[in-house]
Amino acid sequence: MEPLVDAERSRQLSLFRPLGYQRNSCGYCKSERGSASYYASSVSVRPEHYEELVNRGWRRSGTLYYKQNLQRSCCPHYTMRLDASEFKPRKDQRKALNRWNKYILGPEYMRKAARLCPKTREEKKYRKNNFDLLTAIHETEYENVKRPIDPETKRPIEPAHKFEVTTEGDSISQRKYEVFLKYQKAIHKEDESRWKSADFKRFLCSGLKKSTVKEDGKERKLGSWHQCYRLDGRLIAVAVLDLLPHGVSSVYIFYDPEFGHWEFGKLSALREIAFAIENNYQYYYMGFYIHSCQKMRYKATYRPQYILDPESYTWDPLDGELSKKLDERPYVSLSRDRKLASQKESDKDESTTAAADQSSQGKESEENDEEMSLFDIHMPGVLTVEEVLALDLDHWLLLVHGSFLEMIDLVNWETSDIKNPQSVKGIIGELAAVLGPKIVKDSAVVLFD
Repeated sequence: MEPLVDAERSRQLSLFRPLGYQRNSCGYCKSERGSASYYASSVSVRPEHYEELVNRGWRRSGTLYYKQNLQRSCCPHYTMRLDASEFKPRKDQRKALNRWNKYILGPEYMRKAARLCPKTREEKKYRKNNFDLLTAIHETEYENVKRPIDPETKRPIEPAHKFEVTTEGDSISQRKYEVFLKYQKAIHKEDESRWKSADFKRFLCSGLKKSTVKEDGKERKLGSWHQCYRLDGRLIAVAVLDLLPHGVSSVYIFYDPEFGHWEFGKLSALREIAFAIENNYQYYYMGFYIHSCQKMRYKATYRPQYILDPESYTWDPLDGELSKKLDERPYVSLSRDRKLASQKESDKDESTTAAADQSSQGKESEENDEEMSLFDIHMPGVLTVEEVLALDLDHWLLLVHGSFLEMIDLVNWETSDIKNPQSVKGIIGELAAVLGPKIVKDSAVVLFD
């Protein structure tokens, strides 16, 4: 008997284990059960599938994947992205990069370089009036530093520090782990016992499947990678990146606290935007944006940012209308607001409706929605029962002990109630509703392993 799925097809599948809809404490406003999300786990997700999920409001933390119910959460997490080619750095961002570059080169090198390989008048004028991000990012990397011969010593002049940045696989190493522990302890005030080596590996060294694609004769990396910063041969920082077919997604940045005053948050963001531009990734994803959290507002300074509408999955500019509405209420869907406007309701009716939405949101959040069917919660952007049943769940693949079955092979599958969150069909149906049709088509479910 031939297997249901051949080896090549199995490699093209992403695997998901449903964990369900849960309420948890909020790490931002500290409310005890204020954050509600749907969760799944996986150790096998393809980059193109994760990109589809990101564009449906998902995010991952290690092997844990989650999509927040923005309408029922105290601090809604909005997906944001930047079109890398449109980015124009602010003065403070440019200043941080220039300050780091001066530190790397050092005053002695800069003085000698100005004498031994002086810039032309045109070059000086251009640099004074223009900031070239790609040039500024790379000019102090050791392989790009000019080292003319010093006539006095007969040797090449050297910068104050040897700075190198490499993009490597997301493998674990003792030095990465040590830097991570120091960072968590100093920056997040966590005890080192909180993070065992296995926890670190699961969090930042267990990402998406890695691959490379060729485009216009050039190879591009896909999957999860570490961008490693080394100073004089010593690892001082690691930026964890998910490289997707059309975007660079920033997962995490950790650095040796000894270098904390150099603003590695800004340095890494600028470098990652430059990386996206150079390697033809159109978008740069900075993770979730939480408008109500002041500590998150810095993300809006990397402009122009666009926010994913949680209901229509379209993108709206953060500046302007959307930002003003987020100042007024935590949950905003411009597509919903536009529908109201198209119905030619009066301003009074619209404001009453918006106020009613927020009022009902608060009341609904007090219900024990963890015991409800996801289809009765009306989570924004999730498929309805009718839409899920149209996906042909009967033939969705199920991985059991290394072999693939179809859902219809399960006992009592046909008589199971999809709106019962405790039934197998209910669990499977909810997962399909949150993943969306494209992912269901190219994925398999893990339930029993």
